[in-house]
Amino acid sequence: MPIARVALPVAAPTTFDYWIPQGLAVEAGAIVRVQLGTRRLAGVVTSIATESDVDRAKLASVTDVMAGERVPGDVLDLCAFVSSYYQEAMGLACALALPPLQARAASRVPRGAYALTDEGTRALASLSPRSATACGLRDRFIRDGALDAAAIGALTQHERTVLREWRRLGFAALVPAQGSRPSFTLNAAQQSATADIVGALGGYAAFMLNGITGSGKTDVYLAAADAVLARGGQVLMLVPEINLTPQLVDRVRGARPGLRVALMHSGLAAGERRHAWGAAASGEAQLVLGTRLAVFAPMPSLGLIVVDEEHDASYKQQDNVRYHARDAAIWRAHRRGVPVVLGSATPSLETWLAAREGRYRRLDLPERADVRAQLPAVHLSPHRAASAHDGIGDALRAAIAIRLDRGEQSLVFVNRRGYAPSLVCAACKWESECRRCSARLTVHRTPPSLRCHHCGHEERVPRACPSCGNVDLLPLGLGTQRLEASLATAFPRARIARVDRDSTRGRHAFASVRDKVEANAIDILVGTQMLAKGHDFPRLTLVGILGGDNALYSADFRATERLAALLVQVAGRAGRAGSPGEVVVQTDFPDHPVYRALLSHDYAQLADALVLERNAAGLPPCTHAALLSAEAHVREDVDAFMQSAHAIGVELRAAHGDVEVFSPVAALLARRAGYERSQLVVQSPRRAALQRFLPAWRERIAALPGRRTRWAIDVDPAGFG
Repeated sequence: MPIARVALPVAAPTTFDYWIPQGLAVEAGAIVRVQLGTRRLAGVVTSIATESDVDRAKLASVTDVMAGERVPGDVLDLCAFVSSYYQEAMGLACALALPPLQARAASRVPRGAYALTDEGTRALASLSPRSATACGLRDRFIRDGALDAAAIGALTQHERTVLREWRRLGFAALVPAQGSRPSFTLNAAQQSATADIVGALGGYAAFMLNGITGSGKTDVYLAAADAVLARGGQVLMLVPEINLTPQLVDRVRGARPGLRVALMHSGLAAGERRHAWGAAASGEAQLVLGTRLAVFAPMPSLGLIVVDEEHDASYKQQDNVRYHARDAAIWRAHRRGVPVVLGSATPSLETWLAAREGRYRRLDLPERADVRAQLPAVHLSPHRAASAHDGIGDALRAAIAIRLDRGEQSLVFVNRRGYAPSLVCAACKWESECRRCSARLTVHRTPPSLRCHHCGHEERVPRACPSCGNVDLLPLGLGTQRLEASLATAFPRARIARVDRDSTRGRHAFASVRDKVEANAIDILVGTQMLAKGHDFPRLTLVGILGGDNALYSADFRATERLAALLVQVAGRAGRAGSPGEVVVQTDFPDHPVYRALLSHDYAQLADALVLERNAAGLPPCTHAALLSAEAHVREDVDAFMQSAHAIGVELRAAHGDVEVFSPVAALLARRAGYERSQLVVQSPRRAALQRFLPAWRERIAALPGRRTRWAIDVDPAGFG
């Protein structure tokens, strides 16, 4: 009786054995349905065996096999690596590789411009007036001739369904794109980088593509992809955030009109994700473009992996299975024997150190791709100037006025959403604090409320101080809403758009703002780091940066590195082609190395200095770390658990050597959502030593009595917070 070992999406360290009924074809990688207790679950078969440690009489059978869908061997290997390296359950890792099984694969409307065919014009002329949606869509086509990509993207779900049916019947079709090749010409540095990548095809190689903002890294990706596609291969391209995918897809399809692209990210409907999964698995999709989850995409002809903006913290999953998509991509590339390109204007220190040590090959793009485009001029101005109004100083206000007179666009950046970070009483200094977290409540004006950005708690703004009754309550600090209001007062005729998590909750909200920027229907953009990454706004010539100093007070050891990356990325939005850019940074610390690097456009010098600092302090990437975090409703419970975990770690350290187990401390946010939080760091200069230590430690921790404490181990944590 053959036995299927099945990885199920539960937090169990083992797989589960099920016998395979006669006549049911099951192999490793098959997606099956089984019964676990009272639940019917879908899982992945990791192997087939002839014997089981469980009594045969107690084994249940495989209920069903998902025909035509399976997890290929290399993805199954990737899941096993994620499970082992990140100390996660195999079933939870395998769940990342599955498509949405409950959804039917939706036939998506490919992005592009559409028009009615001659047959469609004739057939739809006699539509019943009762079909209001179909008649309205037909009339728009007749009036406009064609609907462009933005108009198609803004269609309702019902209109999309109608358009899909019209495509199936031949009533509507994509408007052929003009030209079949890109209009750009690679410069010498781009050609050299492309040649190195193409020369490595057919085997594993890791490249750090270090290109300044606007240097044309995407052009290099596409040129290298051409060589892969010419050989019949597929390309996987990862981006850090969903909002980056539409602009990149438009650019790819504009440069390569016939390219078959599949999108994979959590913002898609379940049916669309299943369709994309199938297109990748069948080889129909030549390019798979997605966020971190796309690293698990089944791609039988994978020939190249690209990780764009590889430094971005969004590639690190912060809960559930805490994997890093960049590192998983590197592992997969090595396993498949294909090149991987890690692109960034501000490479992470992990990648920077690997390139410096020769483990990755360094490729530099030191100039902007358009010879007319120059790096922006950077100016530092006082943050706390007496003449500043709601955070905006004279220098920035004057620079914005100049852009408005010229008909150019400005971006004002502050990495805090809401109106103000806290509400303070002018008399007794009371501050609005979250009842469930050790954090302040943020003031919001639209709609008026006090909100916790950690747990989601929300309450009304008090009319008077709860402590002393004083009605003089002051919003302290600067958020995007306050900055938007201040700019609207200073420049009443300016068209202002705010971009943050609050203003872009709708599915197409960010795309709508981006389209308005491209149509020159917006004068001033106000926003958070959502605007910092990868967006190309040709008419945007001024960037103002406020609140950067906040990161310099952070206890997180990665704060300086992240601030440097954020500043360079935001500043890089200024200036393209023949329009010179300017960056105005308001700071109280103009001599800080981060700001000096921004002034000189010399990230390399700063990165080298930060690596030396990390080495001296014994911090990643010069050492390897894991973070044990725990939380409980009662502080005594979490403290007792952490003391036990620490004692176990100290005991095991003697057997494993070269591992340092630090004492537990309260997390930077000591209480969140009613849970008291603590953490403990384990470090080693050798990755192998840490990996030998962690499984034994985890097993002993899991055996500790009591269930009142929730805990997790985070390998290669994004920070010690």
